[in-house]
Amino acid sequence: MEKLLDISVVVPLYNEEESLPELVEWIDRVVRGEGLSYEVILVDDGSNDNSWQVVESLRGRYPSVKGIKFARNYGKSAALYCGFAEAAGEVVITMDADLQDSPDEIPALRHMILDEGYDLVSGWKKKRYDPVGKRWPSKFFNWTARTVSGIKLHDFNCGLKAYRRKVVKSIEVYGEMHRYIPILAKQAGFKRIGEKVVEHRARKYGFSKFGMERMVKGYLDLITVSFMSRFGRSPMYFFGGLGTLMFLIGGCTTVWVIGAKLYKQAHELPLRAVTDQPLFYLSLLAVVLGVQLFLAGFLGELINRASSERNKYLIEKTLK
Repeated sequence: MEKLLDISVVVPLYNEEESLPELVEWIDRVVRGEGLSYEVILVDDGSNDNSWQVVESLRGRYPSVKGIKFARNYGKSAALYCGFAEAAGEVVITMDADLQDSPDEIPALRHMILDEGYDLVSGWKKKRYDPVGKRWPSKFFNWTARTVSGIKLHDFNCGLKAYRRKVVKSIEVYGEMHRYIPILAKQAGFKRIGEKVVEHRARKYGFSKFGMERMVKGYLDLITVSFMSRFGRSPMYFFGGLGTLMFLIGGCTTVWVIGAKLYKQAHELPLRAVTDQPLFYLSLLAVVLGVQLFLAGFLGELINRASSERNKYLIEKTLK
């Protein structure tokens, strides 16, 4: 059985050559001061500056530094996924490479995981140094995420987080889902999710790599993760239920339109041809859509049945 380190620090980075030496030196000073064994995993997400050369030089100075370099820019979620796969620490800490997250928070975050029993602790940048145009959309985004997920966190997107090892080995971060790691952890069965107010520092080097397009992607991802949490294992419940409802509404309306015509015809009342009534075509459309949705749910079940993840469950304890 492999010997675990006390802490793994996973740092995704993209064009952060100036901040890396200071960040690694700071992490080393804090963690060594606590007498802990550690590793720093620097994941270069396809930087086009000298970031990788800096990582290589830091590896020579700090044996605890490890590096992963992508051939191109895949995004923060991919960097975290590879960092989590490599992590060998009992507690895994993530932070951004731009020095806006303080390594001084590491001991307290580790304490909350090991001594207070949390599975995941997310940082809350209560006082932010971002411009107003970035803060207010972030507040609205976090309010929406809290409402949809039921997880009472103020800052879902904070890069400074701490995880119990079992959490990062049980979740799969993909696409742009790094914003919703607490939701992914909750879906996997880790419900002890906490929050800690952390220091947010003004950016010292470079500039932000994220634009306003992340807000659009963020809401689309929120819809995805919310849908997957409810219907990921049983898509028929959603598509089949909605399809059946539309089929019944369309079918009943069609019968009513035709029945109304026959009644008026039998009693020699004024009537319109069925094909002249827009309601008849709307009813047929509802029937067709209902059948298609039902078939989508059926196909989803067939695909899900063939998935290797279908019977993957988190087992907390066993007695034999």
